[in-house]
Amino acid sequence: MITRSRPSEGRRFGILSTFPPTECGIATFSAALAAGIIANGATVDVVRCGARPHLEDVSVLGTVANESSGNLAAAVDVLNATDVVIIQHEYGLYDGPDGSAILPVLDRITAPMIVVAHTVVSSPTVNQQLVLEQVCAAADMVVVMTDTGRSRLVAGFDVPASKVVVIPHGAATPPAERDKPDESPPLQAPRLLTWGLLGPGKGIEWAIDAVVELADLDPRPDYIIAGTTHPKVLAHSGEAYRQMLMDRVGESADRHSVTFDDTYRDLDSLTDLIRSADLVVLPYDSTDQVTSGVLVDAVAAGRPVVSTAFPHAVELLSSGAGLVVPQRDPAALSGAIRAVLSDADLAASMAAEARRLAPALSWNAVARQYERLAGQLFAMRPTARPLARS
Repeated sequence: MITRSRPSEGRRFGILSTFPPTECGIATFSAALAAGIIANGATVDVVRCGARPHLEDVSVLGTVANESSGNLAAAVDVLNATDVVIIQHEYGLYDGPDGSAILPVLDRITAPMIVVAHTVVSSPTVNQQLVLEQVCAAADMVVVMTDTGRSRLVAGFDVPASKVVVIPHGAATPPAERDKPDESPPLQAPRLLTWGLLGPGKGIEWAIDAVVELADLDPRPDYIIAGTTHPKVLAHSGEAYRQMLMDRVGESADRHSVTFDDTYRDLDSLTDLIRSADLVVLPYDSTDQVTSGVLVDAVAAGRPVVSTAFPHAVELLSSGAGLVVPQRDPAALSGAIRAVLSDADLAASMAAEARRLAPALSWNAVARQYERLAGQLFAMRPTARPLARS
C-alpha cells in the first residue's frame, strides 16, 4: 500500500533507487536528496530497490527489479504520476548484466526523467557502454557530479553534451563556519580519520603503512578507521578485508596508534567524529571514482584532506582544500600527511578553503539545483500538465 503526505503546493518528484535501511552510498544519497527536496517544499515518492525505508513524508513502493509484473506496473504508475522522475544509475544497482534490467522500466516511464550517473568509467566493457548509453538515451537530462564525469561521458559514450549537466554531490555534514576550537593540550596526538563502508579498493592498507612511517613525529598521530564492512563484501567474503587490515596493524611496531571503530553513527555523531579529526585521509585505489560522498562530507565539515588521485578528489581539492598523491603509494601518503601535521599554516589554509567550498555542497543547495533542472524539463514538455496536488 502506498501512502502519501505532501504539501498542497510544490512539485512532485519520483525517485527510483536503493533506499535506507539498505546500506550503500546510493541509498544514502537518495535519502538525503529526498530530504532536501522535501525541505524545499516539494513532494517525493520513491520506488525502491531493497528493504523498506524509514523517512517521513516519503512514499515507498516495493523492489522494482524483483517484483511481479503487476507490482512493476504499479511502480511505473507511481512514477508516471509524478512531475519529474530522478533515476539513480550504477551498474550494480539493478538486476541483469551491468544493471540492464532497468531498461524496460525506463521504456515505460512517460514523465520527464533525470538520470544521475554515479559511475562513468574511463574504459567500459562493451556491455557497460551499451547499457549506460541506452539509459542516457531514455533520459531527458543526465546529471553527473563532477566535470570529469561529464567529460568522460561526452567523450567516451554516445551521449550528446547538451544533455549532460553537473550538479555536485551533497554533504550530509552541515557546513563548518570556522576552524575547530583549540581545546587540546599542545602535545595531544593529532587525529587522522578514514571512514565509510570497508572493502577491497578502499586502500586503507596503504594508509596503515603510511602511518607506520610517521612514528618519529612527536606526538605520534592516531589513526582511526571507522565504519562497518560493506554488506555486499560481507556477503561475498565476510570480514576478510578487515581482518587483513587488522593483521597488517598487528604486524607493525606502531600498532597502538591505529584504531578500528565499527560503531553505528547517526548524522550528529558522524559529524562530531569528522570534526574531531585534524586530517581526513582518503587512500582509495580507484582511478575511476568520479563521485565520493565521504570526500564531500570531509570538505563540508571544514577538515583538511589528504587523498589519492581519484578523479573527484583531483577536482574538488584543486583549489587548496587538500593534497593529492598517487594511488598505492604509502611513502607519498606519509609525506603528504607529515606536511600537513608539521605546518600549521598549511593545515589552516586547507581548512579555510574547505569552509569556503562547504555552503554550495549542502543538500538543500544541491536539491535546489535538481528542482531548477526539473522545472526546465517540465516547462519544455509540449503536453505539460498542471502540477499534482493533494
